Amino acid sequence: MEKTIVIASHNQGKIREIAALLAPLGYEVTSAAALGFEEPEETGTTYIANAELKALASAKAAGLPALADDSGLSVKALGGAPGIYSARWAGPDKDFNHAMKRVADAVLLSGTADRSAEFVCALSLALPDGSVTSFEGRVGGTITWPMRGDKGFGYDPIFTPLGYDITFGEMDPDKKHAMSHRANAFSQLVTHLKALV
Repeated sequence: MEKTIVIASHNQGKIREIAALLAPLGYEVTSAAALGFEEPEETGTTYIANAELKALASAKAAGLPALADDSGLSVKALGGAPGIYSARWAGPDKDFNHAMKRVADAVLLSGTADRSAEFVCALSLALPDGSVTSFEGRVGGTITWPMRGDKGFGYDPIFTPLGYDITFGEMDPDKKHAMSHRANAFSQLVTHLKALV
């Protein structure tokens, strides 16, 4: 397989995180943003469907393998919302401070004491021939409010993973990379990439 992979994203936090996970494998990375590709409309109804859609669009446009991530925060008290619409909760300006407040307000309004949540990550690897392989990882935790920490991105400052008393926003990035939903999906991808070699 090609040693260059396109990260099918325009989210700089996500690009950095995926590039860091790919680095030990010796892959060169570029991104859909760096190549000037348009973001395809996410019309899927699952994380995997949206990841596959993005990966296939970049693989076809670049003529290279492309890796896409579709991830989100699923809150039990909100019936799994924001879920696949996690980025949309941040609005057109991608204001995740606004999105985190929306989640916290909705949980408080629900009247439940249950703050359980999980981050879900679907990773899809598409090849220029149109073939695609997908993996899904999860990590459980609880919603924390007010937000804490300035590391990570997205909803990290309001998510405390199970077994920890700090949020992803407070956690050292290397520690987060070792146990996050993305790391879980990534370990499955690594096994697949090694099998290809």
